[in-house]
Amino acid sequence: MKSDFHIHTYFSDGVYSPEKIVDTAIDVGLEVIALTDHDNILSYKVAQDYIKSKNKKLKVIQGVEINTLYKNYEVHILGYMMDTDNEDFKTLLKTQQNARIEQVNEIIDLLSKKEGIKIKFEDIKKQVAEGGSIGRPHIAKAITNAGGTANVIEAYAKYIHMDSPVYVPRKTVSPQDAVEIIYDAGGVPVIAHPHDIDIAETLIKELMTHGLRGIEAYHRKHSPACVEYFSSMAENLGLIVTGGSDFHAPNIMNGQIILGKNFVPEWIYDKLMEEKRRIDMAG
Repeated sequence: MKSDFHIHTYFSDGVYSPEKIVDTAIDVGLEVIALTDHDNILSYKVAQDYIKSKNKKLKVIQGVEINTLYKNYEVHILGYMMDTDNEDFKTLLKTQQNARIEQVNEIIDLLSKKEGIKIKFEDIKKQVAEGGSIGRPHIAKAITNAGGTANVIEAYAKYIHMDSPVYVPRKTVSPQDAVEIIYDAGGVPVIAHPHDIDIAETLIKELMTHGLRGIEAYHRKHSPACVEYFSSMAENLGLIVTGGSDFHAPNIMNGQIILGKNFVPEWIYDKLMEEKRRIDMAG
């Protein structure tokens, strides 16, 4: 099935509503998608309700992307088809949301004290759908809107990095905990875009002891050689391969919508469903 297993909506740092994602996915010929907002799962029900009410032909898989930190590396863990009523999973999302709010408030305070840039929490919160995940892109936009920088890129360069005097790292869960909680909730935990992590292989082997079941080899940042490298690694380690566009917004530079444009082989959907059945049987 034509698929895209990594998509963001305006419930995190994407620009499209779940409804718009559904319509766009159908327009570009996708048959199955996963909505993988950062640290929340609210877009799934909205998309499902829309599909049902409009009688749309699209399969949506419950997904999430958990932002974690490990030895100064930012590690993102994708989860698919977990039981979202699982108490530990609900606590995980709550912990992550509280950490986001705490980080944003601390940065707002430092921006005011050290740089004289006045932004309000509401300026950041209003950029996402109700209950959505606030984060660095929203802080950057609020700084720019307040006249602190000329654009969002400058806001990142000046303020949103570890060496900035106003930046505070988020107190996230570890990737080990994220993997374990997703797995214990009956989900399929997958490491996202591992090309970003130069200790990927070591970390992947470590995470396997906590229940990691897949590697996102197909990603818009991954070159063909990179796809081959991580696909071979997955095969050698007995892990499945997944992939997606990691869609956030249309490419403004050339007017392209990249949703589904990242080539994800059709067999990936079958392997993902097979892995889910295996986890359910083991549980």
